[in-house]
Amino acid sequence: MRILIAPDKFKGSLTAVEAAAAIAEGALRVYPDAVTTQFPIADGGEGTLESAVAAGYEERINAVVGPILAPIGAAWALRKDKSGATTAVIETAQASGLAHMEPTPENSLRAHSYGCGQLIAAALDAGATEIVLGVGGSAMTDAGSGALRALGLKPLDAAGNVVPLGGGSLADVVSLDVSGLDPRLSAVQFRIACDVQSPLYGTTGAAHVFGRQKGADDDAIEKLDAGLRNWASLLREATGRDVNVPGAGAAGGFPASFLAFAQATLEGGFALVAALTGLAGKLADADLVITGEGSMDSQSLTGKAPIALAEAARERGIPVVAVAGRILVTPEELAEHGVVAAAQLLDVAPSPQDAISDAGKYLAWATRQVLEGA
Repeated sequence: MRILIAPDKFKGSLTAVEAAAAIAEGALRVYPDAVTTQFPIADGGEGTLESAVAAGYEERINAVVGPILAPIGAAWALRKDKSGATTAVIETAQASGLAHMEPTPENSLRAHSYGCGQLIAAALDAGATEIVLGVGGSAMTDAGSGALRALGLKPLDAAGNVVPLGGGSLADVVSLDVSGLDPRLSAVQFRIACDVQSPLYGTTGAAHVFGRQKGADDDAIEKLDAGLRNWASLLREATGRDVNVPGAGAAGGFPASFLAFAQATLEGGFALVAALTGLAGKLADADLVITGEGSMDSQSLTGKAPIALAEAARERGIPVVAVAGRILVTPEELAEHGVVAAAQLLDVAPSPQDAISDAGKYLAWATRQVLEGA
């Protein structure tokens, strides 16, 4: 038997790589002669980089400016194919993630994407012809303005001064000096993994929908939204492109600046990562798929990585087993998406706290249990 073990991360407990190893341990106790392939998956947010590295991309680390100016080390990945095309994979969370910032109203206005721009510059220096951007877990609401600053753009106020970094300053920008913008931006293809449908601004835009989780209060949200509106107007004047489109509100509006100044497309996260890592080839060789994530709930059924994988496997006639930290949907709902059996860590761990603190052990146990009963 050939088993493809392809989980997403168990957020707060296990990375996707660690989850795959634990699932493999449980599976081999039931099928000791099975050939297992550990293949962590992601849906374009946090974990995308890890999936790329597991699929053979070369991991690199650069010192960058974090979301509120403190220096940090940020990882990204690169791979050159046989045709000479070079693809870089960058997660906004690595350089400008919420994990690097305390979510307060003040910081929500100060947070910026400058470090992401530094990673993009490093990718361009390395010869990247394609840059894949995973945009989950970001701290900023600056519409990608900080990243463009790192690539040579100068946003100016009424006095001709460069405004401070951060979304809180965008409302003060009256003009854009593009004379120093890196010309390589127009020669590289940006593919932005994005399953969010929020536009850049407005009541369903970046500030109103995602601002609070980044620390913004009511006043900060209104200020950020005003800045995003102004930034969109300036981008339209500079490039002729309307960036207030569905998906532009992801990651604090990060896609907007690249939709304006680069060759950029918004793509479904799972499909993009699957193509990036060669998931189809792994599925073709599998007799059974085991997937999972920390919480399998109604959001999972809307196309998050494990369910999207299950649907892809079902189309090929491959049974899928799911193991999750907790499962908040019914077996019937899972079956509609191709999952033939499922188990949760809460069924084998003595407490939710144990399921989190010793997730690897209980994931192996739950995997063994569900396979023995399948």
